Amino acid sequence: MSYENLTVERENRVAVITISRPQALNALNAKTISELGNVLDNLDHESSCRVIIITGSGEKSFVAGADIKEFSDFGTDRAEELSRNGQNSLFNKIENMSKPVIAAINGFALGGGLELAMACHIRYASENAKLGLPEVTLGLIPGYGGTQRLPKLVGKGIANEMIFSAKMVSAERAREIGLVNEVFTLEELLPKAKELANTIAGNSPMGIAEAIKAVNLSDTAMGYEEEIKSFGRLFEMDDMKEGVAAFMEKRKPNF
Repeated sequence: MSYENLTVERENRVAVITISRPQALNALNAKTISELGNVLDNLDHESSCRVIIITGSGEKSFVAGADIKEFSDFGTDRAEELSRNGQNSLFNKIENMSKPVIAAINGFALGGGLELAMACHIRYASENAKLGLPEVTLGLIPGYGGTQRLPKLVGKGIANEMIFSAKMVSAERAREIGLVNEVFTLEELLPKAKELANTIAGNSPMGIAEAIKAVNLSDTAMGYEEEIKSFGRLFEMDDMKEGVAAFMEKRKPNF
């Protein structure tokens, strides 16, 4: 299937989604959000795909924010609908995918772009990346989960500072505060993301899917119970039987 604002490439068991709206620094508009949701649904059901990478086209921008022109004249009801639909159709979907999603942040990740990256399970950034939530400069707040995910990643104090000041942080500062996992040169970024993705792809997809569920509940009262139940469920699954057999037979498992 072809997309207007995306390209999708498959390499072994890894799919790379590239957001391509270079004329708008890859800003998220309704069409792009819809296409991303659609392709993620498809990939989540493809057994040949184990890990997904999301990146932006070019060397300047991952996603420079939401397309403000699309909602500048909205009232309260339409604005709430925009936020709710975006969260349900894309941002929450990414966080709850059964397959790991890695953000390869190649430049600006601002507003909705940073919210997109934060919804991913792992974030790698290039040295030239700039990350921030500038919504208060427009008289708004982040509307795609930014006020909820940022404090969980960096703590409430730093999250408040970033949101209230609207200042961008460098890639290195983002790494220091836990907003991104690693920082690489622009040339290294995608190869390093693929290297990690291929390592993950060699592990148990059933185990990883259950781990995602448990980790996503780690800041709730249900987290420990979900871990216990997931641990138990896996004992009835083929991946656990193969993994234990491989360990006992001193060979690599074939998941």
